Amino acid sequence: MNNSDRLRTGIFIPPHHPNDEDPTLAIHRDFELIEWLDKLGYDEAWVGEHHSAGYEIISSPEVFIAAAAERTRRIMLGTGVVSLPYHNPLTVAGRIVQLDHQTRGRVMFGCGPGLLVSDAMMMGIDPAVQRHRMQESLEIILRLFAGETVTHEGEWFTLRNARLHLKPYTEPRPHVAVASAMTPFGAQLAGKHGLGMLCVAASNPAGYDVLDTNWTAANKAAAAAGRTMDRRDLRLCAPFHIAETREQAIENVRWGWEKFRYYNRQVAPQGGGVFGGSIEDMIEKKAAVIGTPDDAVEFMQRYWDKTGGFGAMLHIAINWARFDDMKKSYELFMRYVMPKFAGYNQWREESLDWLKANANEFSDKRVTAAKNVIDAYLDKEKGQARG
Repeated sequence: MNNSDRLRTGIFIPPHHPNDEDPTLAIHRDFELIEWLDKLGYDEAWVGEHHSAGYEIISSPEVFIAAAAERTRRIMLGTGVVSLPYHNPLTVAGRIVQLDHQTRGRVMFGCGPGLLVSDAMMMGIDPAVQRHRMQESLEIILRLFAGETVTHEGEWFTLRNARLHLKPYTEPRPHVAVASAMTPFGAQLAGKHGLGMLCVAASNPAGYDVLDTNWTAANKAAAAAGRTMDRRDLRLCAPFHIAETREQAIENVRWGWEKFRYYNRQVAPQGGGVFGGSIEDMIEKKAAVIGTPDDAVEFMQRYWDKTGGFGAMLHIAINWARFDDMKKSYELFMRYVMPKFAGYNQWREESLDWLKANANEFSDKRVTAAKNVIDAYLDKEKGQARG
């Protein structure tokens, strides 16, 4: 690996809370997890929006982020993602700018069309129109961020002389990223407007297969708009669980595997894909890292080679292990995976190699220097004795 810019790491929190748990405790455990990641030096935490199915129980990432910001010091906090067809774009833009001020520039705006069809059905939204509505909304939000006054008559919202009355804290605006999964839609939208990409299905075999083609689509759209995509704004999402041994990692995950598998099979009645099978199948198909730090390094290198480089690797937070084991996993990743993969210790290693290569010479010089001091002292003592 050879990356000229510092690789970032973070977490993508859907969240995933089995519905036999107390929801209040689950939400506060998410706060505790982000506090832990902030202490470890993780760069980003993205929080999802869902309204159905019981497991992914955060319905307002903005409300959650406002509280998380008060509990942390430096970690960037993103909406992962706001489902734009569910909201008026003026109120979305206003909430994000308010958060930009409250966090003093630590908020990121991730957006998408909405993942769970059940959410859309409750709101009477045809899933076939969600991507179109997302694009329509996003383009207006970007104009509002830029300080424009917008009048727009759409089939699902109306704006008349709409403008933000609060200028963004971040110049020129908070970072904006678009969810990108299987189709090129999100990639093309990111390219057209020069936005970041959140590859939320990067570890799904089908999502992995299109990582490079979607990145190419983003670059083509950017070129057509006179823009250039930046790989630092390419984020990949994948599940990780790290332990000292592969056997221990698998045993840790087995604790909550059936609940994770059950949820995926309910969301996708065809079987939940690779996430609805066995732990071993998930590992074999490289849909997750459940193993050692070295396994994680190898996994990330595969993604680096596939994409040509990315800016951040985000852990998909899955409560498939006990909380203490989860916290340990994040610590092991930061202590051993990131330094090795991103080359953080390159200068340290080169310094130690240089010392080893010259150890005999340096040792001889140390011995000679000490001997000279001793000899000089003895000569002085002899001279004083003679006097």
